[in-house]
Amino acid sequence: MNFYSTYSAEQRTEEKLLVGRESALSRIRSFECSQKNAVLVPVAALGVGGMLLYWLRSRRRIETIEMGDGWWGSGERPLKGKEDESIRPFKIETSDKEIEDLHRRLDQFRYTPHVEGAAFHYGFNSSYLQKVVAYWRNQFNWRKQVEVLNKYPHFHTTIEGIDIHFIHVKPSYVPHGRAVQPLLMVHGWPGSFYEFYKIIPLLTEPARHGLNEGDVVFEVICPSIPGYAFSEAPHQQGFDSVATARIFHKLMNRLGFKEYYLQGGDWGSRITTNMAQMLPQSVRGLHLNVVFINKQGLGRFISIMLGAYVPWLVGLSREDARRIYPFMKKNVYDVLRESGYLHLQATKPDTAGCGLNDSPVGLAAYILEKFSTWTDKSFLHKDDGGLESKYSLDELLTNVMIYWVTSSIVSSMRYYKENFSKDPNLNAFNRVICYTFGTINSKSNVSWLISDFHKEVWHIDT
Repeated sequence: MNFYSTYSAEQRTEEKLLVGRESALSRIRSFECSQKNAVLVPVAALGVGGMLLYWLRSRRRIETIEMGDGWWGSGERPLKGKEDESIRPFKIETSDKEIEDLHRRLDQFRYTPHVEGAAFHYGFNSSYLQKVVAYWRNQFNWRKQVEVLNKYPHFHTTIEGIDIHFIHVKPSYVPHGRAVQPLLMVHGWPGSFYEFYKIIPLLTEPARHGLNEGDVVFEVICPSIPGYAFSEAPHQQGFDSVATARIFHKLMNRLGFKEYYLQGGDWGSRITTNMAQMLPQSVRGLHLNVVFINKQGLGRFISIMLGAYVPWLVGLSREDARRIYPFMKKNVYDVLRESGYLHLQATKPDTAGCGLNDSPVGLAAYILEKFSTWTDKSFLHKDDGGLESKYSLDELLTNVMIYWVTSSIVSSMRYYKENFSKDPNLNAFNRVICYTFGTINSKSNVSWLISDFHKEVWHIDT
């Protein structure tokens, strides 16, 4: 064997070994790379996906109602000078002249005999109305009721050119370590700030009224909607719930509150909803007695049809079905029967309101008929409208007197025209979601307390 052949064999063996080693190393590297890729690719995908999600979420800002600004005073808005932001104490007063004028008008009212057996089906039964007027003329003590109204502190402040009236009630006792929460409560028509008088002590001093020591303690602010009671009526056209929401935000800010809770009923529900849609960062919680929903289309029609037979299939409880069906009677005939006032007030409030502003008896019949029917539909069949089964005449007439002494019935009725003229279906802001940035302790009785407010205090059948 020569050297060359020997060398070549050894060389070939070494080369094979080198090639095998490189191949093995290559396979190891490939395996390690694939293992790394198995980890890195999902991680990279998650990272990119997370960044994309964050970018998409950052682009989706909370939609709100533009706050804007307004002027509702008489004439043009002053070009110079800052608005008076002072909070001025206010006290309700009366006089002999005011009471004498009321008595004279009550004495001169002309009655129309009622249709026999009509109860409240034609409106306020005139026979029962004579009883109400007799009590009003001979027994009702307006001076005493003024003292009742003044038991809570009243204030005025000027916002956007008009004087805003409100009561502000602070707790006289706060349990140790318990923070006081601000709560704005807004009435509707034909109510007033007075409708909250019975619930205020339960909210400001729950422990003293049989509620738990751990309940939330509130300080309560109850404003009068501009044009109602002792709040000045807007002098310009267009004053709607959005303008009211803005003014009430300004009121709370002027009182030193940056965050607060809201409660509203009737128009107050729409106002406080607009407040939450306007400045969600300021609203810690929202409670409503009425929710304005105007859902239309094929889906609603199908839900109505199925709900009569299989209510559970469309998300209705037995109680829901009881209230909704028979559908035509309860949602068409009843609505037509009870909505005449709404059409008048949404179209020609100044015409319809003239007689009410001039006649205290006409005013009482107009307002109290709503208290009867809206409390319980079955009261239509009662000769007295069922009023005294739920209220005292002193309570009812005090609310009427607030409208009478302030001559606010016409301006309160205009609120319908201002809102319905701009938004006939009241659904302009339905797509603006209500966000709130706070909670109330779930162990508290306050949620139950406010939810049952109308049933327990005003006895509204909801």
